[in-house]
Amino acid sequence: MLAIIGGTGLTQLDNLNITKRLIVRTPYGEPSQPLVFGEIEGREVIFLARHGNGHTIPPHEVNYRANISALHMQGVTEIAAIATVGGIHADLAAGVIALPDQIIDYTHGRKNTFYDGISLPVKHIDFTEPYCPHLRAKWLQAATDIGEKIVAYGVYGATQGPRLETAAEINRLERDGATMVGMTGMPEAALARELGISYAAICPVANYAAGRGDSLHGIQYEDVIENLNQTMYRVRNIIAQLVKLNGVKKSGN
Repeated sequence: MLAIIGGTGLTQLDNLNITKRLIVRTPYGEPSQPLVFGEIEGREVIFLARHGNGHTIPPHEVNYRANISALHMQGVTEIAAIATVGGIHADLAAGVIALPDQIIDYTHGRKNTFYDGISLPVKHIDFTEPYCPHLRAKWLQAATDIGEKIVAYGVYGATQGPRLETAAEINRLERDGATMVGMTGMPEAALARELGISYAAICPVANYAAGRGDSLHGIQYEDVIENLNQTMYRVRNIIAQLVKLNGVKKSGN
């Protein structure tokens, strides 16, 4: 079963034929919203808006453990995440869609493991490749199939939020090797790995990061929203093709 986690700019899938909504309670609390079950071109998928229906949950307050646990409880084996980013590298201007292959985690204070030594013994996962290469290949194939060009690599710098970064902080991230910056990439990816769920993110670029390009002297949130509105329809098309590639069509459809 494939699940889609939507981020900023993608709180619902317009092309999803909804079959049911399910409230799920986990040992870690409730997820950001009831899970949305549905079909895209006859293929089953589960959708979850990371920030809730009205985008009311800030990045540092998202209950990542409940979200991933709830999907795992429903038999999800793959998670295709959408994570909006700011572009640090010059090639990552607004409107570009990137497929990162690495993460640097700058977050703090988030519940970042299921194995916290309280109810389960500590577990050390291998995180050399934080994104599943097989699911990344499917994202890339889906984009290629519909003629959508994406940047097929990159280093996602996960910051705490909810504020945007200073120009000096972006300079530091660039020195560290980050090519894009977002606020929700961790611990989501690591939690999925702990439960054996394949996970990969696709990242629409909403703006240049602070001190870069047209964000040299500041970032206008209105421009961010406009850029996302113009990019998300392309992301939805890639998602539809990904589901088509990934899912088994239900009999009778």
